[in-house]
Amino acid sequence: MTARVLVVDDILSNVKLLEAKLSAEYFEVITAFNGLECLAKMDQGAPDIVLLDVMMPGMDGFEVCRRIKSNPKTAHVPVVMVTALDQPSDRVAGLDAGADDFLTKPVDDSALFARVRSLVRLKMMTDELRMRESTGQGMGLIDPAETLTENAQAGRILVIEDRAESVAWFSNALAPGHQVSSADTFEEALVRVKGGDFDLIIVSLGMRGFDGLRLCSQLRSLPEGRHVPILVVVSDGDRRKLTQALEMGVNDYLTRPVDKNELVARVRTQLRKKRYADRLRHNVQLSLEMAITDQLTGLHNRRYMSRHLDTLLIDAKRSSRPLAFVIMDIDFFKQVNDTYGHDIGDEVLKEFAGRIASNTRGIDLACRYGGEEFVVAMPDTDIAFATNIAERLRQSIETTPVQISRAPGQISITISIGIARCEGGDDSAEKLLHRADQALYRAKRSGRNKVVADAA
Repeated sequence: MTARVLVVDDILSNVKLLEAKLSAEYFEVITAFNGLECLAKMDQGAPDIVLLDVMMPGMDGFEVCRRIKSNPKTAHVPVVMVTALDQPSDRVAGLDAGADDFLTKPVDDSALFARVRSLVRLKMMTDELRMRESTGQGMGLIDPAETLTENAQAGRILVIEDRAESVAWFSNALAPGHQVSSADTFEEALVRVKGGDFDLIIVSLGMRGFDGLRLCSQLRSLPEGRHVPILVVVSDGDRRKLTQALEMGVNDYLTRPVDKNELVARVRTQLRKKRYADRLRHNVQLSLEMAITDQLTGLHNRRYMSRHLDTLLIDAKRSSRPLAFVIMDIDFFKQVNDTYGHDIGDEVLKEFAGRIASNTRGIDLACRYGGEEFVVAMPDTDIAFATNIAERLRQSIETTPVQISRAPGQISITISIGIARCEGGDDSAEKLLHRADQALYRAKRSGRNKVVADAA
């Protein structure tokens, strides 16, 4: 894995040493020698990770980190503080400033590389979500997710530990602001994660009954655990387990003896990141749905229908099963808009779409084709059955007025419907659409408020 690493330290020899080590591991390294230069480099092009010294003249690393994390454009960039400070209070101060980790000099090379790779891997996942979300924003489909700068709310936390005294300690440390559950066996942990909606999982790697690393691997393979941050607890000096945990995708770690304030700070950071990633995923899903959905009626839009109809035709030909295609048009819809206004016209369209949805099956593809035209592709359906459904819908529209929000309170409309069927062979979506449209034209020409099936 390669990445752009920004090394920030006011001592040239420290910068050169880190630069040489990281370059040997094929990282691209850029450097800065004070806080202002670091912030300027961030503005020029955000790196994938920042290794930041704390004790610098003018602006210390804590303030630099706060500024990086308060900027929506750079808040998602991981920051690792690299410093000679080694007290728990120093780590908590760094975490409170927004740092993702706190490494003490002299830094063990394997620990440094493992943490850099782990944080860069997690950032790349966030970058992918941010890129997809920005596409939705560019299309005007969604608003951006809130940034990482907001305070994290209470979370549902699962502690996996087989020592009752440790479980009690974690529960007491976290319970005032979070809902804490626990599991003490491998099987129970998997069951709890599969059935629970947890915001964070804390796994002790020093359990006596089973291998915590194997559990972390299993949790990452579960759909319910794939996006839940995992925080592991390791014995101080157990670099092997920590490196393995980071390589398999855990998000953060604590070393024993665990400092309560550090625990709270790391939990807060992970919950904040999870909620940000959850909103990004929600926005990406929303943009996908909106890209294929007509926003007024909630049915699929013409773009989706045009692409999906080809797939339905291929399936129909392969399986030798019938496929019916229905196209509908509201009669004299222009008069509705001219008489009552376009807002009432929209109410009529939404009501019509709702009746289409209630008169079709789950396997049917209902779409707004454009204006007052709607189409339904009906797999495994012959002309006779499609005609019966269309006639039932036509009668429903004719006999039940549409309720509107202004006087006279309701209006009566009718619809005309054309139906065509897939003819196999070299039949195409374009030909099917054309035949259904011609049937609709005949329905309108012969007096409207009718269902006409293609004679072919």
